[in-house]
Amino acid sequence: MKVARLPTAIGGLNNSARGGLVPCGFEMEMRETIKKALSDRKRKIISTKRLTRAAVLVPVFQTGGRYHVLFTKRTDRVKHHKGEISFPGGVVDEGDEDVEATASREIFEEIGLPGENIEILGKLDDAVTISSAHLITPVVAEIFYPYPFSINEDEIEELIEIPLEAFLEEDRWIEEIYANGGKKIPSYRFVYEGRIIWGATARIMRQFLDILFGDYPRARR
Repeated sequence: MKVARLPTAIGGLNNSARGGLVPCGFEMEMRETIKKALSDRKRKIISTKRLTRAAVLVPVFQTGGRYHVLFTKRTDRVKHHKGEISFPGGVVDEGDEDVEATASREIFEEIGLPGENIEILGKLDDAVTISSAHLITPVVAEIFYPYPFSINEDEIEELIEIPLEAFLEEDRWIEEIYANGGKKIPSYRFVYEGRIIWGATARIMRQFLDILFGDYPRARR
């Protein structure tokens, strides 16, 4: 399997982890790297009243000497995106102070993780879902782990943890081109242990990789 360029921090962590050691200060270094990468760029903001405002939390955490990303698999009982693998999130409520509050509220409602166990690191570009007409703001956060998650079984079927480095393996990505209004638009699928991440979630994840590592993996067609 072909692997894209691994960032020094992750590569160094994995080498040390094999010996049972985690480099001193690595967790703080990675957290600050993500915060700086997100704050040093101009975020794309979409302003429209035609779409429903929503927010998702992109939860990262460290375990076993590696950084991971946490996803949820939605049940068949939810209104939108039935059975899909996605980030915790939902529609912005009137009582939400901002999109960060929305994302924090939603992860608590879905898997029982309270706000005091979340550290907001920054935001990615606004993204649009074609099928459900939502305007999503992705909020990146480091979450406390391990935690005794309490899953809302009406909404969430299971939690899925994927090592961050797995997203840098090119053979896991598949690119598909579809036409929309005369334009050719790429769509991506990520495959991990028989599971498929696609749509807006895959696009959000690829942008996160691009911001962090600069040359996210190519995709096969």
